Amino acid sequence: MKSLRSFLYLPAWFVKTRVFGKKIPLQTVLFVSDQCNLRCKHCCVYAQKSITKKSYEQIKEELQYAYGLGSRFVDFEGGEPTLWRDGEHDLNSLIRLAKEIGFFSTTVTTNAVMPFHGLEADSIWVSMDGVGPYHDRVRGEGVFDRLVRNIETCGHPHLSVNMVVSKLNYESLDDAIEFARTNPHIRSISINFLTPYPGTESHQLDWDTRRALIDKVIAYKKRGYPIMNSVSGLKLMKTNQFKKYCWISNFITVDGKNHPDCGGSELGLCDQCGFCMAGEMHSVMTLRPDTILAGLKLRM
Repeated sequence: MKSLRSFLYLPAWFVKTRVFGKKIPLQTVLFVSDQCNLRCKHCCVYAQKSITKKSYEQIKEELQYAYGLGSRFVDFEGGEPTLWRDGEHDLNSLIRLAKEIGFFSTTVTTNAVMPFHGLEADSIWVSMDGVGPYHDRVRGEGVFDRLVRNIETCGHPHLSVNMVVSKLNYESLDDAIEFARTNPHIRSISINFLTPYPGTESHQLDWDTRRALIDKVIAYKKRGYPIMNSVSGLKLMKTNQFKKYCWISNFITVDGKNHPDCGGSELGLCDQCGFCMAGEMHSVMTLRPDTILAGLKLRM
């Protein structure tokens, strides 16, 4: 019954948004805390002077608010979201709460530094920025070995990895895709590129390199490798010259503010965006079959 409800919701949502022009978010990225246990070179969160950690009641209000907007999928992020606690509540408490409110599915993005066996999210995304020393170059010495061990012991049937490609790790792209294909605990890999948020500009790839890497990813995809990105979405990211529908995701940041668009948009970085979901969103709204199938496989 729940699957039927979600399948009926999606075409109704499309008609309201594409035909009648209403900006109704479909998913919510909810940041529970900026507390983290790494100091990644492509991230500026760890540099915050003070740590913000939301309460259970605040997150409950935010989930109810997002659901009221029309959002039906929620991604819990941080910082490192598995560190979140509020009294007797942990991250699984938030996952159960989201389901009670009515969200169709829940996702958690983790750096996999700590064991996360027993996490009840419908899907888990592990941030993996290359293989071996390339991942460690971004995230710290010895972190990749811990990631591998914790993936092996997780036991979750819907675990995938996400790679943010930059000058720091682009030479490991082939190995990362091959690692995802051969590791029995990994379902797929998502490829993104560094968006030059303040303080990370020096790690951004030049456009010629980025286009060549996208062509490589598309070739792997056509050969049957488990790449989550659709070909239609990837092609758009070669220029970023397409209409953005990024309001499909709303973001609720650690300060409790709701952002109907991503932080990159608010900073004027759309033309340099590396978040490949932007291309996926455009392809969904223009009814690209491969993107729609990829989205249904990811979320449903």
